[in-house]
Amino acid sequence: MSKQKISFAWAFTEFIWPRKKILFIGLILIILKSLAGLILPYATKYLIDDVIPTKDMAALKLLLVAVVSAIIVQALTSFSLTRLLSVEAQHLISLLRAKVQQKLLKLPTSFFDNNKSGALVSRVMSDVEGVRNLVGTGLVQLIGGSFTSIISLVILIKINAIMTAFVLVPVVVFGVIAMKAFGFIRPIFRARGKINAEVTGRLTETLNGVRVIKGFNAEDQESKVFEKGVERLFLNVKKSLTATALMNSSSTLLLGLASTGIMGIGGYYIMENTMTMGDFVSFTLFLGFMIAPIVQMGNTGSQLTEALAGLDRTQELMNMVEEDNPEVRTIKLKNITGNIIFKNVSFGYNEGKEILHNISFEAPKGSVTALVGSSGSGKSTIAGLAATFLNPNSGSITLDGIDLSKVNLSSFRSQLAVVLQGDFLYEGTIRENILFPRPNATETQLLEAVKGAYVNEFTDRFDDGLDTIIGERGVKLSGGQRQRISIARALLADPKIIILDEATSNLDTESETFIQKSLHLLMKDRTTFVIAHRLTTIQQADQILVVEGGSIVEQGPHDELIAKKGRYFDLYTYQSRI
Repeated sequence: MSKQKISFAWAFTEFIWPRKKILFIGLILIILKSLAGLILPYATKYLIDDVIPTKDMAALKLLLVAVVSAIIVQALTSFSLTRLLSVEAQHLISLLRAKVQQKLLKLPTSFFDNNKSGALVSRVMSDVEGVRNLVGTGLVQLIGGSFTSIISLVILIKINAIMTAFVLVPVVVFGVIAMKAFGFIRPIFRARGKINAEVTGRLTETLNGVRVIKGFNAEDQESKVFEKGVERLFLNVKKSLTATALMNSSSTLLLGLASTGIMGIGGYYIMENTMTMGDFVSFTLFLGFMIAPIVQMGNTGSQLTEALAGLDRTQELMNMVEEDNPEVRTIKLKNITGNIIFKNVSFGYNEGKEILHNISFEAPKGSVTALVGSSGSGKSTIAGLAATFLNPNSGSITLDGIDLSKVNLSSFRSQLAVVLQGDFLYEGTIRENILFPRPNATETQLLEAVKGAYVNEFTDRFDDGLDTIIGERGVKLSGGQRQRISIARALLADPKIIILDEATSNLDTESETFIQKSLHLLMKDRTTFVIAHRLTTIQQADQILVVEGGSIVEQGPHDELIAKKGRYFDLYTYQSRI
């Protein structure tokens, strides 16, 4: 089965069938609108052939009432269609965006490592918009237009079969051209979604890193990169416009030739008195009713093609395996102690390229395990495995004797806190950022976390205190202030396990003093993993793991490792000299 058929089947099951009642009402409305539109051609024939020759004023009034009534019906059904289907389509778009966003957040962190945030934003906001053409007026107009064309065709044959046959030839040719065009356009629309996501992603990165760009005087360079992306998008649009223009010009040419032929044939029949003037005018109007939906089908078909191309990408995303797979992760944790054991754990981001090799160690409850080593040695990967952001390729990681690969992630992470160097803060107030893990925390619990992380040391100097707006990513705060907010957030979460990318690098002495005090409180009686950059800050750790080349080369407390005069001794004395 082709991808297109799979996509449409998924779209039909997911979006169309659950809304069959609304779509059925919309179909009835568009049929009523179409039938009301057929009144005018009949009225015109009656006016020319019967009313005007006999000068029947009563019939003229009745005819005008019938036409006005038909126009009112068309206006009411048109309004109802927009109100019913267009609103439902927009409602569906909002629901689908929320559904795609929920799915995104359930995907593994490795997925986000391989995809730009701006590109993912495009998939949430743009790709789903095409669904309005399935549930909105697009699909219903396609069906209703077909109905109108068939009725008009029957009437045209009844008026004059030869003229109708003459018209059908260019119509069939146009249909073949349109089908070929749709097949050509769909891959272009699919590629457009990808290109648009890439351009959006780059723009998002540029705006987030504007200080770095300005600092390196790289505005022109970034502008050129963006221009190239926009150019690719333009060339894609150009291709689709060429196909659409070919389709439109074909319809204009073929249907124009058909109309010219009808004028000649109709004129001949009228002069031969085998067709009345009313029949000719009526035929011409009914011909418009048959052809207009066909031309409209071309536009609607293009919209549906674009919709399905976007939904291809949405379906692809929705079918991805979630991080917290309920079929595999069946164990739900309640109260945990915090004993973590790595046993012969190996890991690689790409197949055949191992980063960690047979890592084994134990982190008892309430202990502090520091991870040290040169850049790229595997420290962050070990921490990522402990946080369940990554899964080992071989070996096992257990928590209180339970294999973490079988544990429900939500139940585990509700007892986990992660504090990263340069941790993420939302644009909003200091209060909102601290309450992030526990929005329903009491004011007393909040203030305890604030004092424990020494956040009040600087918020007391702000006019708005905890309600101070901090700007995007906390840009209005210093590095030390941002890190104290992150620690307060972790304190409020009250976890049993903490992953800490040491938060004291590159800080002034005063900020480091406050943060060391708050970290000491945060780590108390909690199983903690510290990715250590400054070795002077981990002397009190229960154990230090020296990681080099993806293996643990030394293990033990600070004094013991110094006495060995091995790799840790070299790293420590080197930093001390600096």
